[in-house]
Amino acid sequence: MNEKSTQLAVIGGGPGGYPAAFLAADLGMQVTLIDPEPNPGGVCLYRGCIPTKTLLHVVRVIRETEEAGRMGLKFSKPEIDLETVRNWKETVVQKMTEGLGQLSELREIKRIRGRGRFLSSHMLEIDKTDNTKESLKFEHALIATGSRSASLPNIPFNASRILDSDSALELQNIPESLLVVGGGYIGLELGTIYSALGSRVTIVEMMDRLLPGADQDLVRVFSRNAKKTFESILLGTTVTDMKEQGQGIQIVLKNNREEIQKVSFEKVLITVGRLPNSENLGLNNTNVKINHKGFVQVNQFCHTDDPTIYAVGDVVGGPLLAHKATYEGKLAVQTIAGHGASAKSKIIPAVLFTDPEIAWCGLTEVEAQEKGRDFSVASFPWGASGRSATLGRNDGLTKLVVDPYTEKIVGVGIVGPGAGELIAEGVLAIEMGATVSDLSAAVHPHPTLSETLMEAAEMFHGRCTHFYRPLKKK
Repeated sequence: MNEKSTQLAVIGGGPGGYPAAFLAADLGMQVTLIDPEPNPGGVCLYRGCIPTKTLLHVVRVIRETEEAGRMGLKFSKPEIDLETVRNWKETVVQKMTEGLGQLSELREIKRIRGRGRFLSSHMLEIDKTDNTKESLKFEHALIATGSRSASLPNIPFNASRILDSDSALELQNIPESLLVVGGGYIGLELGTIYSALGSRVTIVEMMDRLLPGADQDLVRVFSRNAKKTFESILLGTTVTDMKEQGQGIQIVLKNNREEIQKVSFEKVLITVGRLPNSENLGLNNTNVKINHKGFVQVNQFCHTDDPTIYAVGDVVGGPLLAHKATYEGKLAVQTIAGHGASAKSKIIPAVLFTDPEIAWCGLTEVEAQEKGRDFSVASFPWGASGRSATLGRNDGLTKLVVDPYTEKIVGVGIVGPGAGELIAEGVLAIEMGATVSDLSAAVHPHPTLSETLMEAAEMFHGRCTHFYRPLKKK
């Protein structure tokens, strides 16, 4: 078995691993990136964010042809060539992964296809995809192994009619009926794709509302459209049993009133969360600790309890989001390099890429209420936005959560087309400590949806140009 050495060994080539490896190389470190895929990208690029959003753009095009009738444009119903749709998705993924491979070569990063396992706090054993082994000595290691789909108890993913998020993106066929178990962002996004491509989709969620972590005034706007997208949405409902029967799967559902219902679907998609990929890493041979859920424990600089090992992304918990992993990967490398990195930011935006999109960052009303924190809310309805009127979409909302004493913006929520793009201004406002006066004084281009942030800030003082709400007299 060959033994080599490196300054930084990065285990996992996803959105936490490869940006960390790239930055480390840019800072002059000798870097080895270990991942089983032929090129960097990880689940996000191969089987997650990018293929999902590629298909959601296809959905958006389909929906726009349907909505154009109100503007005097008539299109025949789109004919869906599933093979071409699949090829389009794979073309996007291939182009991006190959591009990352080229960037890693330009940075002279050593890449090893395989899976790493710690033999000690300074040594890895790598099981390579060519069935050989290699040992690698390192000064520092970064764990960025991500997460995988969780399953329901006693319900395996290997049943032919049961899908997880990975197999759902393969688009082998479009079932006439699909049950999506889980009303989180993965289930809602994939359910939206299958609905647009021709499936009758039912969403089952054990909680009494969709997206329980998001403010419900944002979710309500989405839910009105969701009633047209999905066959039905069953809240407060759990799956107690399922079995393949004939040409489908028989499902037993129980709601919170103990009512039991038996229904059949051609296929079932399970999206009930994700589990950290922390097993089989040989962490018992190091001082790295994991919690009871399997997440690697780190401090505010992504440092584990082992002096030589850091960990980032899904494997450490928190919001399981690609951009959060990227931020942490860069933070860890800056810390290793001694560049005086600031501690982990709490302003991590979340985006649901459905129709309409939902995005939020900073403090939500739900969190403020749970913490007993005083707050004020300033909301601007998109029905008063000129740009939303030109798009034929007046169902959006932009809201600010504001500290009532300092008038600093501590949270932002947006629902509507393009919310995922707009939320970045909210992140910057919170990070920079902006007040509502700062945001309302910033000149925004007209007519744009970005103006809704400015006008939400104006709403706080009751001086909004395009919406009238008289101030309450004291």
